[in-house]
Amino acid sequence: MSYVVLARKYRPRTFDQMVGQEHVVRALSNALQQQRLHHAYLFTGTRGIGKTTVSRILAKSLNCTGPDGRGGITATPCGVCSACVEIDEDRYMDYVELDAASNRGIDEARDLLERAAYKPGIGRFKVFMIDEAHQLTKDAFSALLKTLEEPPEYLKFVLATTDPEKMLPTVLSRCLQFNLRPMPPEVVQQHLQQVLQAEGVASDTASLRLLSRAARGSMRDALSLTDQAIAYGSGRLEEAGVRAMLGAVDQGHAAALVEALARRDGPGLLARLDSLRSLGLSADGTLESMAVLLQHMAVEQAVPGTLDGIDPDLADAVRLATLLPADETQLLYSIVLQGRGELSLMSDEYSALTMVLLRMLAFAPPSADMQPPPRERAAAAPHLATPPPPAPAQSAASAAPAAPAARRAQAQDLEPPPWVDLPPPEDELPAASGSAALRAPAPPALAVLAAPPQAAVAFVASPLGERWAELVGRLVRSGSVAALVRELAAQAGLDRIDGTTRPPTWHLLVERDSLRTDALRDKLCQALSAELGQPLQLVLHAQVPQDSPSRRDAVERERRQHLAESAIRNDPLVVELMSQFSTARIVPGSIKPI
Repeated sequence: MSYVVLARKYRPRTFDQMVGQEHVVRALSNALQQQRLHHAYLFTGTRGIGKTTVSRILAKSLNCTGPDGRGGITATPCGVCSACVEIDEDRYMDYVELDAASNRGIDEARDLLERAAYKPGIGRFKVFMIDEAHQLTKDAFSALLKTLEEPPEYLKFVLATTDPEKMLPTVLSRCLQFNLRPMPPEVVQQHLQQVLQAEGVASDTASLRLLSRAARGSMRDALSLTDQAIAYGSGRLEEAGVRAMLGAVDQGHAAALVEALARRDGPGLLARLDSLRSLGLSADGTLESMAVLLQHMAVEQAVPGTLDGIDPDLADAVRLATLLPADETQLLYSIVLQGRGELSLMSDEYSALTMVLLRMLAFAPPSADMQPPPRERAAAAPHLATPPPPAPAQSAASAAPAAPAARRAQAQDLEPPPWVDLPPPEDELPAASGSAALRAPAPPALAVLAAPPQAAVAFVASPLGERWAELVGRLVRSGSVAALVRELAAQAGLDRIDGTTRPPTWHLLVERDSLRTDALRDKLCQALSAELGQPLQLVLHAQVPQDSPSRRDAVERERRQHLAESAIRNDPLVVELMSQFSTARIVPGSIKPI
């Protein structure tokens, strides 16, 4: 006898044998028992989760005659009558399966409708099952619509699809829809264990766990992988063999990578990467294993104790959950998912994997234990040393405004307005020499974190700057530059044009290192050449420009802001209000130019 693969041998023959689809089984069983039959059913879900199987069991339930030939419609088909046996063997004349992936045109639909005109030959009902129904053409759907809405009493339609979004709304509205769900790994693992016990195949828990996770919710895929693993392991299932067959990465490697990231250990991270490459492990499998680990860590961080005692593989997740903050775990998980899609963009997937892991290291917040000792920090940056305490006069003056505010609040029995305790703008302070003593000193924390003053480059307008700003404006308005190329053009300043070269060389001053790249320069050069109608070449210099489009915009914004503030301060109504109320003043930052 020829060997029957596990996916066919252990295909459910009744609703009771179906695994993981209890919601569908219950609804159909109740409908069959109560004889409340719909004329069209739609089963949706991913591959290998039982759509065609449910259709065949439903067809058997409608046509089963029982062992004695006297049975009727039932939720528990006998499996021994001619209808049950022939439907299982796909040779029942009144059960027709049409694969719409390869038979999707109007001719096939018309052929199906011609068969629908005749009553069942031997059965109680004719059942037409259309698999991958979303691939039918619009004309084929249109031809089926009338019959699908009002079929003869002896005809039942069953549609199955992996993509219900592509189904016509007019078809969806005519069907009773059931969504078959992907099966949890625990359910798949339990079923695989029963199958292997029936087959007499030795296995360990770890190998079954790997197979159930690799199946991704599909029982058919799980059984097919199990067949492959039995052949690979010469009749036995062992973790090492199954892991090698699947190309799965041991969780220990993923745990080591996450731990290196948690400890900001760059050398250790690269050393682990070299180890993965030398072992020939899959880069995609590495990221998948990390994603599973990070997901378990996130669960443990959100609800501590949830993972204890469920799975031996979860010990690493419980341990590592204490090394990372919850928000960083979420960030790493997002980078892993994004990185899996980038692996195929590189000829060497390990180069892409290296960049994904380095991205995690770059985005990770700095760890406290990575800061240099206080003495080293003070030596490296003496201007960051703790400032001396404020003078007594300043301290007393800083506390003085609080008392009047408190007295006013007590007298009115109301909180003072929020602007009372705000420091006045610089231009409102009196010009007397004692005005500095009336200001509250800056908090010490701000003094510690303040950066050393740097000499600012003054804005100086120039004819070249005017020409460059006008040209950049044309590029932006026409959409010739965007994103970082537009940013490069706006931040750059035109220093000089060398007409002695062929083509002419334009020299731009660009402060930011991230904008001085060959790729951005070439794109900007191409846009400029197209706009001017002649070729040119660009040279980027690391220098702060005195005149650039962005600095011109900033100067214009400052001018408009100053005009708006002056207009408000000189408004007669505002002047009158300020004179009537001693505590009234304009809240800084509340004036915006129109």
